Amino acid sequence: MITFDKLKTNEVKTLKISKQIVLDLNSNQLTTFVGPQDQHLSAIQKRYHVDYFLRSNVLEIEGEKSEVMEAIKKIEKMIQSIRNNESLTSKDILEILHHPTTAIKKHVPITYTFGGKHIYPKTNGQEELVRAMKKHDMVFSVGPAGTGKTFLAVAYAVSLLRDNKIKRIILTRPAVEAGENLGFLPGDLKEKVDPYLQPLYDALNILLGVESVEKMLEKKTIEIAPLAYMRGRTLDDAFIILDEAQNTTDAQMKMFLSRMGYNSKMIINGDITQIDLPFNQQSGLLIALDLLSDMEEIAIVKLQFSDIVRHPLVSKILKRYEKRRKQ
Repeated sequence: MITFDKLKTNEVKTLKISKQIVLDLNSNQLTTFVGPQDQHLSAIQKRYHVDYFLRSNVLEIEGEKSEVMEAIKKIEKMIQSIRNNESLTSKDILEILHHPTTAIKKHVPITYTFGGKHIYPKTNGQEELVRAMKKHDMVFSVGPAGTGKTFLAVAYAVSLLRDNKIKRIILTRPAVEAGENLGFLPGDLKEKVDPYLQPLYDALNILLGVESVEKMLEKKTIEIAPLAYMRGRTLDDAFIILDEAQNTTDAQMKMFLSRMGYNSKMIINGDITQIDLPFNQQSGLLIALDLLSDMEEIAIVKLQFSDIVRHPLVSKILKRYEKRRKQ
């Protein structure tokens, strides 16, 4: 990508910059970059209050210098995304425009979806989490909702399963409800908890496809079950993910951590701002973080609000709730 700078001054003497970018993209990639009816470029224009002019493969961005430079950084990330995945959706644009810009790196994909799209970490915190999962057999991943804790853990588990480095994936969570009562739901414990495990099913379906997931569940290559079903087991050759770990008791967390067998990895995900336990019961996650924080064999990754990859409003809303919680 080649850039050329030109300076302009308007009537009120505000310094503006016009930056030209030669887009090194083929015709299909250029169409993806621009978006239907210039939607992607219009999103940049709206976000940074800049003007754009596209002539063939030369894009000119004009506006206040700081805004133009930020827009250029986002354009570079858009180009990187297209080269990595050959796609760029409205959701991708939102994530790129509303997240802090990190250095452009040539990432190795974690794995790929059922549709063939490569999965990459999208923030610095997510990169740290992926590195920790590769290096350590036990990882605590702590952070607010929407930071990708569950999806990244499932994606890395799927990558190991595809490479025959593990024999099965086990996903579990405690049977604690967010202000709801499981006792009034029909069925046994697993049937009661299954709806709360839907995020895990969703991630697997995206990565493997619904039919493959159903077959793997039948063969027990993938197992999704309440935490209570883990008692008394030794889990060898497995990738085990504990979700919603903030809702474990001390005894449950100890039980879970001691299930780890040979050639296995454990990922413990939790959000300490969303503890649904009774007020007189301390979270097993908080206790474990305190007890195990100095063990070199265990990684603890703390994701931040800046790592949230949902709609940008989610981060702002959660920050308000967190501020109130600390008052």
